[in-house]
Amino acid sequence: MSIAEKIKVLVVDDQVTSRLLLSDALTQLGFKQITVAGDGEQGYKIMSQAPHHLVISDFNMPKMDGLGLLEAVRSNPQTKKAAFIILTAQGDRALVQKAAQLGANNVLAKPFTIEKMKAAIEAVFGSLK
Repeated sequence: MSIAEKIKVLVVDDQVTSRLLLSDALTQLGFKQITVAGDGEQGYKIMSQAPHHLVISDFNMPKMDGLGLLEAVRSNPQTKKAAFIILTAQGDRALVQKAAQLGANNVLAKPFTIEKMKAAIEAVFGSLK
């Protein structure tokens, strides 16, 4: 069993297409345990009830944005050790710095390639093989 098969991933994005693209890319990389949420509030509820190893969250979402979700995940003792990758279409340095200050493990720019996603995940977990 590969490392990817053991990692529980939560994908949080308000765009249905983005959730499908992310889930498809994760599946191609060998991930089997993938949960999706449509916004930060739903994502945090899922994390609180069933902590995941990795959160890949869009930044710009209604209700609770990616940074709000990151803060909530980091402030909960049950979820604070989860790896967190922020997904953004904005190449905004201030956002990247804020995400890093709040404890994001990585930032992935949209549009992403499977190779870039793999590199972002492997930078946190090591080789997925």
